[in-house]
Amino acid sequence: MADIPARPLAEPETVAGSRIEGMRDMEPVARRSAVAAAAGLDQSLEAELSGEGTLPLGIANGMIENVIGKFELPLGVATNFTVNGRDYLVPMAVEEPSVVAAASYMAKIARAGSGFTASSTTPIMRAQIQVVDLQDPHGARARILASREELLEIANSRDTVLVNLGGGCKDIEVHVFPDTPIGPMTVLHLLVDVRDAMGANTVNSMAEMLAPSVEEITGGTVRLRILSNLADRRVVTASVRIPTEALTTKTLAGEEVARGMVEACALAIIDPYRAATHNKGIMNGIDPVVVATGNDWRAIEAGAHAYAARGGSYTSLTTWEIATDGALVGTLEMPMALGIVGGATRTHPAAQAALKLMQIASAQELAEVTAAVGLAQNMAALRALATEGIQRGHMTLHARNIAITAGATGAEIDRVAKAIVAAGDVSVARAKEVLESA
Repeated sequence: MADIPARPLAEPETVAGSRIEGMRDMEPVARRSAVAAAAGLDQSLEAELSGEGTLPLGIANGMIENVIGKFELPLGVATNFTVNGRDYLVPMAVEEPSVVAAASYMAKIARAGSGFTASSTTPIMRAQIQVVDLQDPHGARARILASREELLEIANSRDTVLVNLGGGCKDIEVHVFPDTPIGPMTVLHLLVDVRDAMGANTVNSMAEMLAPSVEEITGGTVRLRILSNLADRRVVTASVRIPTEALTTKTLAGEEVARGMVEACALAIIDPYRAATHNKGIMNGIDPVVVATGNDWRAIEAGAHAYAARGGSYTSLTTWEIATDGALVGTLEMPMALGIVGGATRTHPAAQAALKLMQIASAQELAEVTAAVGLAQNMAALRALATEGIQRGHMTLHARNIAITAGATGAEIDRVAKAIVAAGDVSVARAKEVLESA
């Protein structure tokens, strides 16, 4: 599969820059105004990013079943990102402290090496058609392959708009499982270029449409007709190259930090117990972008973890290496089935505003930026593990939540948070003591 550039639907505007000085010290309203100004958003889109009345209850009621209300998450913006030479402001919907800050800080460090680079393959999704009640599963496979052109024609008749956009069902695969608990099984895979959609509805509809023809061709019974979330033909690769001097801390040389990060990743490569936490950290960066843009984060999670185990054991989605010139090089490769048309991406006003904020022009571009955020988040975790340890930085940011739990409001939140961090006792009890002593 050759990497191909993202195909823009329209010429995107240029973000003024993803570096916004003093973001952490601003109040939310000022922060949002600064982000909107940098992205060139009008007042209506800026208002939709506020989350205040963004999703009318009537729209929510049409999106899922048994609606009783709405559930909110904080929406932050990761700054400093440069991907393929272009600056991006990245919306992230997440409840966990330190995620947005860590991604932004690593993106700032990455700018010393010209930021992130990313590429993606053609947006091919799979649909599976399961055929059972077969005496000759290999013969059934041969008959299906002989009918390839007929099946492609039927599948593409289901979505002529997609075909006219250059997408559609491009090929088929047929897999044989001769010995299963229910007897021999043949499974047909449709390989569909879904363009700028996530593609679930498209490939499912094609599979449903082909089922009668597959039964006629094979003489078997079709059972499942459903997409696969292991989108291993829709893969994105992101990489970053960091000069070691950019990793230097007050107590450690950059070379030592880089070596520690490579050693930390090595454990994730060989040990599934470490890999699970390592990859969870990657998804800490990816999921918030997926949620903010109205995409299916469960599908992305499922595909990522299945891809990490495709070799027979669960392993790291990233690799970190020291280049011949001493630079630290990180690479992330994983499936990324994202869309910018259809579904909640087009239904939810805040998701539309998030895409406008990023100035995304294609699903492939969105996948590439999202992968860069995942790599940045992994970089942050490994850097922390190689230096001060993961808990110190995390608890410093978590202290604000503890302060709120203890009853702090307004300016008290930062005052109490700083006090309990300085005391080395990030607990509700200590936070209450600080509040009461004011």
